[in-house]
Amino acid sequence: ALRAGRMATSDEAKLKLILEKTGALIKTISMETIPAATGAKVYHIVSEITGVKDPYKEIKQQHIRETKAIYPELERIVANADDKLLTAIKIAIAGNIIDLGVNKAFDIVTDVKTILSQDFGIFDYPAFKKQLDQSKNVLYIGDNVGESVFDKILIKALKKPVKYAVRAIPIINDVTWQDAVASGIDQVATIVDSGCKSPGVIPEESSPAFGELFDTADLVISKGQGNFEGLSGCNRQVFFLLKAKCSIIAHHLGVKEGAIILKEHIYKEA
Repeated sequence: ALRAGRMATSDEAKLKLILEKTGALIKTISMETIPAATGAKVYHIVSEITGVKDPYKEIKQQHIRETKAIYPELERIVANADDKLLTAIKIAIAGNIIDLGVNKAFDIVTDVKTILSQDFGIFDYPAFKKQLDQSKNVLYIGDNVGESVFDKILIKALKKPVKYAVRAIPIINDVTWQDAVASGIDQVATIVDSGCKSPGVIPEESSPAFGELFDTADLVISKGQGNFEGLSGCNRQVFFLLKAKCSIIAHHLGVKEGAIILKEHIYKEA
């Protein structure tokens, strides 16, 4: 809350009020509430008090510029790879480091190189390839803005028609429609609005149109921790791509913190 507040204002009185309201909010939140839902409420407090709807706007634009600058190198890496699809998946996951909600300090090039040489904590790649081969269309649920430039690499490697889902409004540094266009996603996919105003897709808070897309897509790819939190209990097959950037998610998945994940979620009726 304080970090987002400082992005929006330097007024100490407003920052104090943000902390007070956030503290009062936390007392009312159930332990079962997913972090994405809580994050949306905190972000609303910041916007309401400061009057700034997109406090991360300048940083998001900076991330897009920085990631676009290395995009040609990412394309070369995939072109020279033995398994182009797997390499594109790793690059897409590498983009998941650019997340101000979890980690402020990152070095894009260094982290990409590290992840390309890293083994997966969960590796459901055979199932992913099988489902991709059988699919006529893909729903790709985006996460943060800088990451969306990396997503282009994987979308091109999928070689299937892709719909790319974005947030309905600015929320932290998550990708909105305008951000996706700035990243060049519209060059490789059809951008769709999820209707979600949280830092992660929550099915019951999505638009009916997105809900239908989610239910009927042949293949669903979900990027990042926020989307994982919102969709890990959903009632359909989803492939999650993320880096376990915090101990809670790592423990939940049974992997070490920092592990890269390609996980197939299979809904099993009770």
